[in-house]
Amino acid sequence: MRVSIVTPSYQQAPFLEATIRSVLEQDYPDLEYWVMDGGSTDGSLEIIQRYAPRLAGWVSEKDRGQTDAINKGFARAQGEILAWLNSDDTYEPGAVRQAVEYMQAHPEVGLVYGDANFINAQGAAIGRFPAAQTDYRRLRQGYVHVPQQAAFFRADLWRKVGPLDPSFYFAMDYDLWVRLARLAPVAYLPGKVWANFRLHGEAKTIAADDRCWPEMLRVHRREGGSVFSVIYAKYWVRKLVGPLIRWRRRQRLNAE
Repeated sequence: MRVSIVTPSYQQAPFLEATIRSVLEQDYPDLEYWVMDGGSTDGSLEIIQRYAPRLAGWVSEKDRGQTDAINKGFARAQGEILAWLNSDDTYEPGAVRQAVEYMQAHPEVGLVYGDANFINAQGAAIGRFPAAQTDYRRLRQGYVHVPQQAAFFRADLWRKVGPLDPSFYFAMDYDLWVRLARLAPVAYLPGKVWANFRLHGEAKTIAADDRCWPEMLRVHRREGGSVFSVIYAKYWVRKLVGPLIRWRRRQRLNAE
């Protein structure tokens, strides 16, 4: 089974090479890799060009943001399994092979994911993403628990539910998980650390976390959800404690 991986990137030169190398050094042979850069001017282009002979393809041109870049990459992809890896995150060795092996053994599964570490700007592990088994019902309630960096899904399902919605800035992955889970089972493999989720001062998770929950509520309402559901309660709790959470994340990063 061919695997297609897309990396969207813009002005991420300090982290981009580590991302690229983590993909190209996977031990799975049938892998095509696309890097979709948004016209960076920080040295990213020179990094991409250095690895260009080993890529399926790349572009560096102005786009409409991360979601647009991912969609453009998947439009070129030829693989049966798809994934995207942001340009400040990395894969762990063996991640792609293990995901493919599971999906080959479980053809009914549409989306599989493992665990992911939180890492800081220097690449040191500072925690673990709270991954857990979820499904369509729980996803609708806001129980996401899917680390995007460690998720792989089937291209035939993508063609039915894609592309990513460009109106989402933050929750486009959550939106996709819901649409995929509506059609096929979702599987979590606990203890399989497949990726590293980098937290740093410029990361969206740090800088714009407050935009996530309103977008998740849009998905919930689209799927017929009620204002009296759990996700609304979680939204109001997060709205109250969100500033404290973001402050603690910044303090933790500054202390590393």
